[in-house]
Amino acid sequence: MQPFTIKYRPKTTKDVLGQDESIKKLKNFVVDYESQKKKAALLYGPTGTGKTIVAHAIAHDLDLEIIEVNASDVRNADQINSLLGSAINQMSLFAKGKLILVDEIDGLSGMKDRGGLLAVIKLLEKSSFPIILTVANPWNQKFSKLKNKAEMIEFSPVDHSEIFKVLKNICEKEKIKYDMDVLKGLSRRTGGDVRSAINDLETLSIEAKELTKESLEETGERNKLDSMINALLKIFKTTDPKISIRAFDNVEEKLDQQFLWLDENLPKEYTNPSDLASAYEKLSKADVFNRRIRRWQHYRFLIYINALITAGISVSKEKKYSKFVQYKPTGRILKLWWAKQKSMKKKAIAEKLALHTHTSKKDALKNTLPYLQVAFKKNKTFQDNLTNELDLSKEEVEWLKK
Repeated sequence: MQPFTIKYRPKTTKDVLGQDESIKKLKNFVVDYESQKKKAALLYGPTGTGKTIVAHAIAHDLDLEIIEVNASDVRNADQINSLLGSAINQMSLFAKGKLILVDEIDGLSGMKDRGGLLAVIKLLEKSSFPIILTVANPWNQKFSKLKNKAEMIEFSPVDHSEIFKVLKNICEKEKIKYDMDVLKGLSRRTGGDVRSAINDLETLSIEAKELTKESLEETGERNKLDSMINALLKIFKTTDPKISIRAFDNVEEKLDQQFLWLDENLPKEYTNPSDLASAYEKLSKADVFNRRIRRWQHYRFLIYINALITAGISVSKEKKYSKFVQYKPTGRILKLWWAKQKSMKKKAIAEKLALHTHTSKKDALKNTLPYLQVAFKKNKTFQDNLTNELDLSKEEVEWLKK
C-alpha cells in the first residue's frame, strides 16, 4: 500500500496549492532559461512546502525529461561530476527538453576534501539545461557563492485553508470519517507543512479509518519545536514500527539534535528498567553507525541509524506508557545550535561585505555591518547602491531593513 504522500502527489502545477507565485517564477525561469543571467534556480523554504513536487510538476507541464539527483546520495566532487557532468550537455534520450533537479543540497559539503557543492557551482556555467536546486536553509555560509549564481525562489509555509482542501480530498477518497472542526484543527497545527499534514492524517486514521478529536490531541500544537515533539510521540507512544519508522521524515533538526532529544527524554518516558536498557542499546548502536559515517563517509548507514532510533526504540518497550510526559530539548547544546541558525543570514551578508571591502568576515561583522545597516535604513540611494554592489537577495535586503 502506497503512503498517502505518494498516492496523492500532485502531477501538474494546477494540482499544487498555495505556491502560485513561486510556481510562476520557476516556470518563467525554465521557459526563458537561455536569456537568464542566473544559471540555476534555488528553491528554498521549510520542508513540506512543495519544492521538489513543483519541479516535477513543471517538467510534466512543459513536457521535459527530469533528471533528479538527491544530494544525500552524492557527497563529493567525483560523484557530482559523474552523475551531472554528462547530463548537463547531452540531449534527452526522448528527443525533448530536459530539466535537472539537485534535491536537498543541504547535504553537500563545500570543503575541499569532498567539494560536492563547489563541483555543482562549476557545472552551472556549463549546463545547456535549466538546473533546479532545493534547500531548506539557504543562509548557511557555505551557500554564499551559490546564491550569487542562482535565482532564489522562496516557498512559504502553505496556508491552513489550502491544507484543509488537500486533507478533505484525501478523506473523501479514502472513505475516512472526520469531523469538520477536527480536520481544520489538523490543518492549522501542521505549521504550513503539507507533507506533514498528510502524514499525520494517515497516522491518526490508519487503524479506525476515522479522524477524532482524541486522536488529534496526541499531535499537540506544531511549530518548529513541536515537530520534534510530534516525532517523539510517534516513537514513544506506539509499538507499531510502521508508524514510528517515519517519525523523523518531516523534522528539520539534524541527526545530532535527534540523538540529543532522544537521550534527554528516554529516561522520562521509559520507566521500566528493561525497556530503558533495550532502548538505549538501540540508541548506542545508532551512534556507532553515526561515527562510522563521520570517519569513512559511508552514508548508506543512515538507513540503519533511522531504523534504530525510530522503530528500534519504539519496539523496545513491552507496552505503551499511558502517562503524560512533557518532552523537552536538551539544554545548552541545542540552544547554541538554535542561535547559530538565527545568525546565518547575518553572516551571509557579512561574508559578501568582507569580500568587497577586502577585510575579514569577522571584522565586517563587528565593525562595518552595524554602521551600514543604520545607513541602509535611512538612505534610499545608499540602499539601492549597496544592494547592487553586494548583489543582495530580497531576503538579505529585508534583514538589513529590520
